[in-house]
Amino acid sequence: MRERLTARVLLLDPDDRLLLMKGRLPHDPTAPAVWFTVGGGAEPGETILAAAAREIVEETGFTDARLGSVVWYREAELFDRKRRPVLFKEHFVVARTAGGALSRQGWQPLEHEFVDELRWWTLDELQTTAEVVYPEHLAQLLPDVLAGRIAAQPLVIRTLAGPILPIPRPS
Repeated sequence: MRERLTARVLLLDPDDRLLLMKGRLPHDPTAPAVWFTVGGGAEPGETILAAAAREIVEETGFTDARLGSVVWYREAELFDRKRRPVLFKEHFVVARTAGGALSRQGWQPLEHEFVDELRWWTLDELQTTAEVVYPEHLAQLLPDVLAGRIAAQPLVIRTLAGPILPIPRPS
């Protein structure tokens, strides 16, 4: 199975709101859209932090983001546009921005085609929404990040066998 090293970004504004994108997977464009974090695949030779910084600029237009730690790690088998399996190795990086007007100018054609919406979410909204949000258990994991409770090593929150339960906590 092909692997894709991915930087996902927990992009927070000064009010601790999290920016999420709503979209569909290319292999199933008719499926209901879900919410997910900003981010994408690392280019060859690119570090996770460099990929996170690049993805923030490309997907939001923000150039002021300050990167923090990689806080979570997640593995998932997804499918590409040709329905071939791909092992996504996702690293979740905390980043802070002053916010402002969002820009889609740096989006790739695939993003224009499959991403429907960008929106800032409060923790309360994440904890009460009935909408599907990834990663799994985001609303239960995020309070530790907002409080600065960060583990020395990224918490593994999902493997190919599924989500890690009980939800891991920083030690």
